Amino acid sequence: MLKRLKRWVLASSVVGGVVLGLAGTLRDPWLWSYVVLWSAMTFYAFFSIDEDLARERFHPPTAGADGVALHFVRVIALAHLVVGALDGGRWHWTAPVPPGLRAFALVGMAATFGMFYRSMRENRFFSSVVRVQDDRGHRVIDSGPYSVVRHPGYAGMLLGMPFSGLALGSWLAPGIGLVLSALIFRRVLFEDAFLKKNLTGYAAYADRVRHRLIPGVW
Repeated sequence: MLKRLKRWVLASSVVGGVVLGLAGTLRDPWLWSYVVLWSAMTFYAFFSIDEDLARERFHPPTAGADGVALHFVRVIALAHLVVGALDGGRWHWTAPVPPGLRAFALVGMAATFGMFYRSMRENRFFSSVVRVQDDRGHRVIDSGPYSVVRHPGYAGMLLGMPFSGLALGSWLAPGIGLVLSALIFRRVLFEDAFLKKNLTGYAAYADRVRHRLIPGVW
């Protein structure tokens, strides 16, 4: 538990430092709202999962079947944060995001990232890499949000990153977020095909829960 607390403090400090430091101000209530919201959501994520899943998320034993793409996802996620802070707070490359839209983006960010973390809590095999976790007794999870769509965590991330960029007060950052969303969409296709081929029971699960991301649509 102490290790998780240290990780959460470090992660919150890094994100807060990047956002406020690059923005060049400590007096922007919108940026403080972003940092506090991000910190609160990650607190839920860090402390709602068991230790076994925490090890899998932070230190998976292999790079998985799609390891290179994961590096691109992480780099682009950092880029959207850096560009958003610089654009929205310091250099103002683009026009200001209207307050109402920024407030909506914060609410959307909370809802979509909340969906991501809720899925992680429901699925004890919610790894950061694509692999069949035979060492952890990997099986299909079809409860909670997984009874509605097959990839609810990715569904949250697809919208969460553009919302995050808007919440930073930038028009450039949500554009970078959309690039990340495209990579996540590709990951959905890759992981779904991988699990159908390699995880016992997943093909039958896909027949029961027919939609990947959007209920009743796809």
